[in-house]
Amino acid sequence: MITAGIDMGSRTVKVVLLEEVAVEGAPRLKYAIKKTHIMMPGDLDPDQAAEKVYDDVLAAAGLTRDQITAVFATGAGRKLVEFATEGITEMTAGAKGASYMYPQGRTVVDVGAEEGRGMKTDAEGRAIDFAGNEKCAAGAGSFAEAMSRALQMSLKEFGDASLLSDKTIPMNAQCTVFAESEVVSLIHSATPKNDIAKAVLDAVASRVCAMVRRVGIDGEVVLIGGMVHNAGFVQSLKKAMGVDKISLPDMPEYISALGCALIAAERQH
Repeated sequence: MITAGIDMGSRTVKVVLLEEVAVEGAPRLKYAIKKTHIMMPGDLDPDQAAEKVYDDVLAAAGLTRDQITAVFATGAGRKLVEFATEGITEMTAGAKGASYMYPQGRTVVDVGAEEGRGMKTDAEGRAIDFAGNEKCAAGAGSFAEAMSRALQMSLKEFGDASLLSDKTIPMNAQCTVFAESEVVSLIHSATPKNDIAKAVLDAVASRVCAMVRRVGIDGEVVLIGGMVHNAGFVQSLKKAMGVDKISLPDMPEYISALGCALIAAERQH
C-alpha cells in the first residue's frame, strides 16, 4: 500500500510518498519513505502547483495515480488540492510526523515561513493542545528573512553570523515594519551585524517560546519547519526554552507531509 501526503504551505508545496513495509514481530506498522519533492509555486496558481508537484514526484517514483491508495493534504492551501482524499490541519499532521520521527517527543515546535506554533502531543502522535501566531509574522521565518535583507545578508549568513555574537540586545518591536526600522537604527549606530542578527533571532525565539509555554514544555522537544536550517535560531530557541537539546529531523520541511501520509495509511486500516 502506498499513500501520499501533501503540505500546501504559503510558499512551497511538499509531497511525501509512503510505502507500507511488513516487519515481523513489529509492534506497529512500519513505512518506507519513497520520495520527497519540493517546488516553489512561482507563477503557478496553488492548485496548478499541487498538480504539477504530485505528477512530478509520481514520475520520479515510477508510479501512477491509480497506484496510490489515498492522498491526504494539509497546510494553508489544503482545500485547493482537489485530488486529495481528505484534508487535515497543520497541527494534526505536524504532530503525527514529528512523533513518528521521534517517538519520545511530546513538545513539537513548528516554525515555517509565515507561521509558528507550539504543540503538545501524546504517545500516539496526536496533538492534544496547541498555540500559534497565525496573524503575525514576528514568530516565523519571514520575520528573520526580512531582517536579513535589511542587513544585505542571505538567511544562512544571517543565522551563522548570530552564532558569532555573545551580546544581548533587546528588540521591542512586535511588527516586521517597525522591527526593520529598529534594525536600521542599530545599523546607523554602528552595531556589528553579528549582534544585530543575534538580537533578531533572539526576538523570534522569544515569541515562539512564549507560544510553546502556553501549552507547556514536556519531554523531548522536536523542532520542525524550514527554520530548522537556521543554526542561529536553533541556538536562540534552546536558550529561550531553557533546554539542553532540541531534536532536529533530517527533512524538517517535510514532516507535516509525512504526517499526512502516515494518517492516510492508518485510516486505510
